[in-house]
Amino acid sequence: MDRLEAMEMLLTAVDRGSLSAAARELKIPVSTLTRKVADLEEVLGTRLLIRTTRKLTLTDAGMSYVAAARRILDLVREQEREATGEFATARGELVVTAPVQLGRLHVLPVINQFLAQYPDITVRLLLSDRNIDLIDSHADLAVRIGELPDSNMIATRIGSLRPIVCASPAFVAKHPPPREPDDLVKYSCVVFNSPYLSPWRFRLPTSNKIYMLEVKPRLEVTSPDAAVSAAVDNAGITFVFEHDADEAIRNGQLEILLPQFEIEPVPVHLVHVSRNLMPIKLRHFIDFAAPKLRESLSRFGKQTQA
Repeated sequence: MDRLEAMEMLLTAVDRGSLSAAARELKIPVSTLTRKVADLEEVLGTRLLIRTTRKLTLTDAGMSYVAAARRILDLVREQEREATGEFATARGELVVTAPVQLGRLHVLPVINQFLAQYPDITVRLLLSDRNIDLIDSHADLAVRIGELPDSNMIATRIGSLRPIVCASPAFVAKHPPPREPDDLVKYSCVVFNSPYLSPWRFRLPTSNKIYMLEVKPRLEVTSPDAAVSAAVDNAGITFVFEHDADEAIRNGQLEILLPQFEIEPVPVHLVHVSRNLMPIKLRHFIDFAAPKLRESLSRFGKQTQA
Protein backbone atom coordinates (compact mmCIF):
# COMPACT_ATOMS: atom_id res chain seq x y z
CA MET A 1 0.00 0.00 0.00
CA ASP A 2 1.22 3.50 -0.87
CA ARG A 3 0.89 5.12 2.56
CA LEU A 4 1.24 8.71 1.30
CA GLU A 5 -1.37 8.15 -1.41
CA ALA A 6 -3.76 6.72 1.17
CA MET A 7 -3.15 9.71 3.46
CA GLU A 8 -3.91 12.09 0.58
CA MET A 9 -7.15 10.27 -0.16
CA LEU A 10 -8.16 10.29 3.50
CA LEU A 11 -7.54 14.04 3.82
CA THR A 12 -9.47 14.76 0.64
CA ALA A 13 -12.43 12.76 1.96
CA VAL A 14 -12.32 14.63 5.30
CA ASP A 15 -12.00 18.03 3.62
CA ARG A 16 -14.83 17.36 1.16
CA GLY A 17 -17.09 15.77 3.75
CA SER A 18 -17.91 12.60 1.83
CA LEU A 19 -16.24 9.76 -0.02
CA SER A 20 -18.23 10.45 -3.19
CA ALA A 21 -17.20 14.12 -3.31
CA ALA A 22 -13.57 13.18 -2.69
CA ALA A 23 -13.71 10.50 -5.40
CA ARG A 24 -15.06 13.04 -7.89
CA GLU A 25 -12.24 15.46 -7.07
CA LEU A 26 -9.58 12.74 -7.29
CA LYS A 27 -11.22 11.29 -10.43
CA ILE A 28 -11.26 7.75 -9.07
CA PRO A 29 -14.10 5.28 -8.33
CA VAL A 30 -15.66 5.52 -4.88
CA SER A 31 -14.87 1.84 -4.40
CA THR A 32 -11.15 2.55 -4.87
CA LEU A 33 -11.20 5.35 -2.33
CA THR A 34 -13.16 3.23 0.15
CA ARG A 35 -10.71 0.37 -0.21
CA LYS A 36 -7.68 2.65 0.29
CA VAL A 37 -9.13 4.10 3.49
CA ALA A 38 -10.06 0.61 4.72
CA ASP A 39 -6.52 -0.62 3.98
CA LEU A 40 -5.10 2.29 5.94
CA GLU A 41 -7.36 1.51 8.91
CA GLU A 42 -6.32 -2.15 8.74
CA VAL A 43 -2.61 -1.27 8.76
CA LEU A 44 -3.11 1.10 11.71
CA GLY A 45 -5.34 -1.34 13.53
CA THR A 46 -7.95 1.28 14.36
CA ARG A 47 -10.99 2.92 12.86
CA LEU A 48 -10.44 6.43 11.52
CA LEU A 49 -13.84 7.31 10.03
CA ILE A 50 -17.46 6.73 10.93
CA ARG A 51 -19.27 6.66 7.59
CA THR A 52 -22.99 7.43 7.30
CA THR A 53 -25.14 8.15 4.27
CA ARG A 54 -24.88 11.91 4.88
CA LYS A 55 -21.43 12.66 6.25
CA LEU A 56 -18.11 11.46 7.53
CA THR A 57 -17.17 11.78 11.19
CA LEU A 58 -13.64 11.32 12.48
CA THR A 59 -13.04 9.08 15.47
CA ASP A 60 -10.70 10.34 18.19
CA ALA A 61 -7.90 8.29 16.62
CA GLY A 62 -8.90 9.65 13.21
CA MET A 63 -8.63 13.26 14.38
CA SER A 64 -5.11 12.69 15.68
CA TYR A 65 -4.07 10.78 12.58
CA VAL A 66 -5.47 13.39 10.17
CA ALA A 67 -3.61 16.19 11.97
CA ALA A 68 -0.37 14.19 11.76
CA ALA A 69 -1.00 13.29 8.11
CA ARG A 70 -1.41 16.97 7.21
CA ARG A 71 1.95 17.78 8.78
CA ILE A 72 3.63 14.87 7.02
CA LEU A 73 2.21 15.71 3.59
CA ASP A 74 3.05 19.40 3.99
CA LEU A 75 6.62 18.44 4.82
CA VAL A 76 6.79 16.10 1.81
CA ARG A 77 5.46 18.81 -0.51
CA GLU A 78 7.94 21.33 0.86
CA GLN A 79 10.83 18.93 0.33
CA GLU A 80 9.60 18.19 -3.19
CA ARG A 81 9.47 21.90 -3.98
CA GLU A 82 12.98 22.33 -2.62
CA ALA A 83 14.23 19.35 -4.62
CA THR A 84 12.75 20.70 -7.85
CA GLY A 85 14.38 24.07 -7.32
CA GLU A 86 11.39 26.08 -6.12
CA PHE A 87 13.48 27.45 -3.25
CA ALA A 88 16.34 28.33 -5.59
CA THR A 89 14.61 29.58 -8.74
CA ALA A 90 11.38 31.44 -9.46
CA ARG A 91 9.18 28.67 -10.82
CA GLY A 92 6.24 26.47 -9.91
CA GLU A 93 2.62 27.13 -8.89
CA LEU A 94 1.75 29.97 -6.54
CA VAL A 95 -1.63 29.74 -4.77
CA VAL A 96 -3.11 33.08 -3.65
CA THR A 97 -6.41 33.66 -1.82
CA ALA A 98 -8.30 36.96 -1.67
CA PRO A 99 -11.78 38.38 -1.00
CA VAL A 100 -13.89 38.27 -4.16
CA GLN A 101 -14.27 41.96 -5.02
CA LEU A 102 -10.85 43.03 -3.74
CA GLY A 103 -9.29 40.16 -5.65
CA ARG A 104 -11.11 40.94 -8.88
CA LEU A 105 -10.53 44.70 -8.84
CA HIS A 106 -7.03 44.94 -7.39
CA VAL A 107 -5.25 41.61 -6.97
CA LEU A 108 -5.99 40.06 -10.37
CA PRO A 109 -4.50 42.96 -12.41
CA VAL A 110 -1.29 42.69 -10.36
CA ILE A 111 -1.17 38.92 -10.90
CA ASN A 112 -1.51 39.44 -14.65
CA GLN A 113 1.47 41.80 -14.61
CA PHE A 114 3.44 39.36 -12.46
CA LEU A 115 2.80 36.46 -14.85
CA ALA A 116 4.11 38.52 -17.77
CA GLN A 117 7.36 39.07 -15.89
CA TYR A 118 7.81 35.52 -14.54
CA PRO A 119 6.99 33.02 -17.30
CA ASP A 120 8.02 29.95 -15.24
CA ILE A 121 5.48 30.67 -12.47
CA THR A 122 1.80 29.78 -12.63
CA VAL A 123 -0.81 31.25 -10.27
CA ARG A 124 -4.03 29.80 -8.87
CA LEU A 125 -6.24 32.56 -7.45
CA LEU A 126 -8.88 31.45 -4.92
CA LEU A 127 -11.56 34.11 -4.47
CA SER A 128 -13.74 33.85 -1.38
CA ASP A 129 -15.22 36.26 1.15
CA ARG A 130 -14.42 33.84 3.96
CA ASN A 131 -10.89 33.49 5.30
CA ILE A 132 -9.49 30.37 3.64
CA ASP A 133 -7.08 28.44 5.83
CA LEU A 134 -3.68 28.64 4.18
CA ILE A 135 -2.49 25.26 5.42
CA ASP A 136 -5.66 23.31 4.66
CA SER A 137 -5.92 24.80 1.15
CA HIS A 138 -2.16 24.52 0.51
CA ALA A 139 -2.13 28.24 -0.31
CA ASP A 140 1.06 30.29 -0.30
CA LEU A 141 -0.40 33.73 0.36
CA ALA A 142 -3.64 35.39 1.44
CA VAL A 143 -4.96 38.92 1.11
CA ARG A 144 -6.77 39.58 4.39
CA ILE A 145 -9.11 42.42 5.35
CA GLY A 146 -9.39 43.43 8.99
CA GLU A 147 -7.31 43.27 12.15
CA LEU A 148 -5.19 40.14 12.28
CA PRO A 149 -5.28 37.76 15.26
CA ASP A 150 -2.03 36.85 16.95
CA SER A 151 -0.54 33.91 15.06
CA ASN A 152 2.62 32.58 13.51
CA MET A 153 1.70 34.22 10.22
CA ILE A 154 3.91 36.85 8.61
CA ALA A 155 1.94 39.94 7.53
CA THR A 156 2.79 42.76 5.14
CA ARG A 157 0.43 45.73 5.27
CA ILE A 158 -0.63 46.98 1.83
CA GLY A 159 -3.29 49.55 2.70
CA SER A 160 -6.68 50.08 4.25
CA LEU A 161 -10.30 50.30 3.13
CA ARG A 162 -12.83 52.93 4.15
CA PRO A 163 -16.29 51.59 5.11
CA ILE A 164 -19.02 53.93 3.90
CA VAL A 165 -22.78 54.31 4.01
CA CYS A 166 -24.16 55.31 0.63
CA ALA A 167 -27.35 55.62 -1.40
CA SER A 168 -28.45 56.92 -4.77
CA PRO A 169 -29.25 60.64 -5.14
CA ALA A 170 -32.77 59.67 -6.25
CA PHE A 171 -33.31 57.67 -3.06
CA VAL A 172 -31.99 60.52 -0.91
CA ALA A 173 -34.23 63.00 -2.75
CA LYS A 174 -37.32 60.98 -1.79
CA HIS A 175 -36.38 60.62 1.89
CA PRO A 176 -35.03 63.04 4.48
CA PRO A 177 -31.31 62.19 4.79
CA PRO A 178 -30.30 60.38 7.99
CA ARG A 179 -28.60 62.59 10.58
CA GLU A 180 -27.21 59.83 12.80
CA PRO A 181 -26.82 56.03 12.58
CA ASP A 182 -30.01 55.25 14.53
CA ASP A 183 -32.00 56.96 11.77
CA LEU A 184 -31.05 54.15 9.39
CA VAL A 185 -33.62 51.78 10.94
CA LYS A 186 -36.30 53.95 9.33
CA TYR A 187 -35.00 53.32 5.80
CA SER A 188 -34.91 50.46 3.35
CA CYS A 189 -31.42 49.00 3.69
CA VAL A 190 -29.40 46.73 1.42
CA VAL A 191 -27.17 44.54 3.57
CA PHE A 192 -24.04 42.88 2.24
CA ASN A 193 -23.66 39.82 4.46
CA SER A 194 -19.92 40.06 5.08
CA PRO A 195 -17.55 39.11 7.92
CA TYR A 196 -15.82 42.47 7.42
CA LEU A 197 -18.90 44.71 7.44
CA SER A 198 -21.47 42.99 9.64
CA PRO A 199 -22.88 44.38 11.82
CA TRP A 200 -22.81 47.97 10.57
CA ARG A 201 -20.35 49.89 12.76
CA PHE A 202 -20.05 53.60 13.43
CA ARG A 203 -17.86 55.89 15.53
CA LEU A 204 -19.60 58.35 17.81
CA PRO A 205 -17.81 61.69 17.27
CA THR A 206 -18.51 62.92 20.81
CA SER A 207 -16.80 59.97 22.51
CA ASN A 208 -14.95 58.08 19.73
CA LYS A 209 -16.72 54.93 20.91
CA ILE A 210 -17.67 52.30 18.34
CA TYR A 211 -21.39 51.86 17.93
CA MET A 212 -22.83 48.72 16.33
CA LEU A 213 -26.16 48.89 14.59
CA GLU A 214 -28.20 45.81 13.73
CA VAL A 215 -29.97 46.76 10.53
CA LYS A 216 -33.02 44.84 9.36
CA PRO A 217 -32.41 44.35 5.63
CA ARG A 218 -35.04 45.07 3.03
CA LEU A 219 -32.64 43.24 0.72
CA GLU A 220 -29.74 41.01 1.77
CA VAL A 221 -27.01 40.00 -0.68
CA THR A 222 -23.80 38.00 -0.54
CA SER A 223 -21.53 40.18 -2.68
CA PRO A 224 -20.60 43.88 -2.49
CA ASP A 225 -21.15 44.47 -6.21
CA ALA A 226 -24.74 43.26 -5.79
CA ALA A 227 -25.23 45.67 -2.86
CA VAL A 228 -23.85 48.54 -4.92
CA SER A 229 -26.03 47.66 -7.93
CA ALA A 230 -29.14 47.52 -5.74
CA ALA A 231 -28.34 50.88 -4.16
CA VAL A 232 -27.79 52.42 -7.60
CA ASP A 233 -31.24 51.09 -8.55
CA ASN A 234 -32.75 52.98 -5.58
CA ALA A 235 -33.38 49.86 -3.47
CA GLY A 236 -32.07 51.55 -0.34
CA ILE A 237 -29.03 52.54 1.72
CA THR A 238 -26.07 50.17 1.84
CA PHE A 239 -22.82 49.77 3.81
CA VAL A 240 -19.79 48.72 1.75
CA PHE A 241 -16.13 49.57 1.31
CA GLU A 242 -15.44 52.71 -0.69
CA HIS A 243 -13.55 50.78 -3.37
CA ASP A 244 -16.66 48.62 -3.97
CA ALA A 245 -18.71 51.72 -4.82
CA ASP A 246 -15.92 53.81 -6.32
CA GLU A 247 -17.14 53.80 -9.92
CA ALA A 248 -20.75 54.50 -8.92
CA ILE A 249 -19.66 57.39 -6.67
CA ARG A 250 -17.46 58.91 -9.38
CA ASN A 251 -20.32 58.62 -11.88
CA GLY A 252 -22.74 60.35 -9.50
CA GLN A 253 -24.87 57.22 -9.10
CA LEU A 254 -24.22 57.02 -5.35
CA GLU A 255 -23.44 59.52 -2.64
CA ILE A 256 -21.83 59.01 0.77
CA LEU A 257 -23.96 59.52 3.88
CA LEU A 258 -23.01 60.06 7.53
CA PRO A 259 -19.24 60.53 6.93
CA GLN A 260 -18.84 62.10 10.38
CA PHE A 261 -19.78 58.74 11.94
CA GLU A 262 -17.34 56.59 9.97
CA ILE A 263 -15.09 54.13 11.77
CA GLU A 264 -11.36 54.06 11.09
CA PRO A 265 -10.38 52.50 7.75
CA VAL A 266 -9.93 48.73 7.95
CA PRO A 267 -6.37 47.41 7.34
CA VAL A 268 -5.47 45.08 4.47
CA HIS A 269 -2.47 42.71 4.63
CA LEU A 270 -0.64 40.12 2.62
CA VAL A 271 -0.29 37.10 4.91
CA HIS A 272 1.79 33.96 4.59
CA VAL A 273 2.84 31.12 6.85
CA SER A 274 6.05 31.69 8.76
CA ARG A 275 8.71 29.40 7.38
CA ASN A 276 12.46 29.21 7.84
CA LEU A 277 12.89 28.92 4.09
CA MET A 278 10.58 30.85 1.76
CA PRO A 279 10.17 29.77 -1.88
CA ILE A 280 11.72 32.26 -4.28
CA LYS A 281 8.44 32.45 -6.22
CA LEU A 282 6.66 33.73 -3.07
CA ARG A 283 9.39 36.24 -2.23
CA HIS A 284 9.30 37.57 -5.80
CA PHE A 285 5.51 37.86 -5.71
CA ILE A 286 5.46 39.74 -2.40
CA ASP A 287 8.20 42.10 -3.56
CA PHE A 288 6.36 42.65 -6.84
CA ALA A 289 2.78 42.86 -5.58
CA ALA A 290 3.07 44.76 -2.28
CA PRO A 291 4.06 48.18 -3.74
CA LYS A 292 1.57 47.87 -6.59
CA LEU A 293 -1.27 46.97 -4.25
CA ARG A 294 -0.32 49.83 -1.91
CA GLU A 295 -0.57 52.20 -4.85
CA SER A 296 -3.85 50.70 -6.02
CA LEU A 297 -5.43 50.93 -2.55
CA SER A 298 -3.86 54.24 -1.51
CA ARG A 299 -6.90 56.40 -2.25
CA PHE A 300 -9.38 54.15 -0.45
CA GLY A 301 -8.10 54.43 3.14
CA LYS A 302 -8.70 58.13 3.69
CA GLN A 303 -11.58 59.42 5.72
CA THR A 304 -13.43 62.52 4.62
CA GLN A 305 -15.20 64.04 7.59
CA ALA A 306 -18.18 66.32 7.03
